[in-house]
Amino acid sequence: MNVTQDLEIWTLVASASLVVKFVMALLLGVSFMSWLFIFRKMFAIRRARAETETFEKEFWGGNDLNLLYQGAVNNRHSIGSLERIFEAGFREFSKLRGQRGTDASTMVDGARRAMRATYQREMDVLESHLSFLASAGSVSPYVGLFGTVWGIMHAFRGLANVQQATLAQVAPGIAEALVATAIGLFAAIPAVVAYNRYSHDIDRLAIRFESFMEEFSNILQRQTARG
Repeated sequence: MNVTQDLEIWTLVASASLVVKFVMALLLGVSFMSWLFIFRKMFAIRRARAETETFEKEFWGGNDLNLLYQGAVNNRHSIGSLERIFEAGFREFSKLRGQRGTDASTMVDGARRAMRATYQREMDVLESHLSFLASAGSVSPYVGLFGTVWGIMHAFRGLANVQQATLAQVAPGIAEALVATAIGLFAAIPAVVAYNRYSHDIDRLAIRFESFMEEFSNILQRQTARG
């Protein structure tokens, strides 16, 4: 087998040491999980954005709040995050409004707290698996570097009993070690790009949710003022 054949990717992987093979397998597993979460999160954010826009159009279109609330209750398992926030706030507001001796500020504060609790739950769902992408993006290059360092050490140890080392003897061992770094970068780069993009998109959605909660609280405040 000549040097060119020795430097083929599959040959390098097959001839790597056990530790380097383990590192490569670990990084490929991390890469697979990263791509799985990338696609799942992409569809989830796209759906959340569409559901938010749809509900905002219905809410600001002049529809009756009681009708919107009833529709949210009837379709509780299929509504979006913003509609769940609205449902939680209006449900708490209606409950407090039906109690005697409850003042206006208590009703609005109760609705705001209910919306805030639902908001936190919805944000936890939207932000799920982002920490994995962040960890994969930051740790994978170092894991790949560990595999490379170990592979180079293994390659040079193999030359300990050789009288005269040549490039043909050293190159395959170094090349197979560098494959680990390449796989580490392959796992890290998409994870970092996806994490930054999805964090930005989720922050935009969070701002829309918080703005809605403030505006809806003002609407409830005006309703209590009118009696």
